[in-house]
Amino acid sequence: MNHAAAIQEPYESSDLMGTARGKIGMWLFLVSDALTFGALLCAYGATRIGSADWPVPSEVLNVPLTAFNTFVLVVSSLTMVKALSAVKRGDIKGLQKFLFMTALGGVLFLSIQAYEYHHLLFIDGLRLRHNLFCATFFALTSFHGAHVLCGVIYLLVILWRSTKGDFSAEVNHRVEIAGLYWHFVDLVWILVFTFVYLV
Repeated sequence: MNHAAAIQEPYESSDLMGTARGKIGMWLFLVSDALTFGALLCAYGATRIGSADWPVPSEVLNVPLTAFNTFVLVVSSLTMVKALSAVKRGDIKGLQKFLFMTALGGVLFLSIQAYEYHHLLFIDGLRLRHNLFCATFFALTSFHGAHVLCGVIYLLVILWRSTKGDFSAEVNHRVEIAGLYWHFVDLVWILVFTFVYLV
């Protein structure tokens, strides 16, 4: 019995260390990413303050559509919370359902953003080279869009792994780490929406 316990203990310690490393790694990535987004938002603010002919966002951008898109992303963050709650209860079907809904929210967000880009580029005729507003707008929103796309892929991988029996009520730290990333993407978009579309 003691021999079995001695064999099991290192495995459990290793698993705990892996969980801690995963969370620390994600937090370090999110901090570095937050600095990048912060730099982009500061550049946007600096160019806006220094420009005498900065357009009024509501006259150029479709604020109601993007407000709805923001709502979609906020709801997807709530379904991510439900997914983590489900797996912590050992409800794998619930985990899969809410992960799918979260990924679907991300896809809907990207689809609406693609529609907005199509309208701005091909109907309104905006281009990155037109002015500083266009350059900073497309840089900020496309950089965030790339994060949402990566998040959707990440969630689909977690969903696929859940079908292989990788998660349970006791083993779910990878779902939690994916949730950290998705909530970060949501929070950053709220800041981008506020500064670019509303202020």
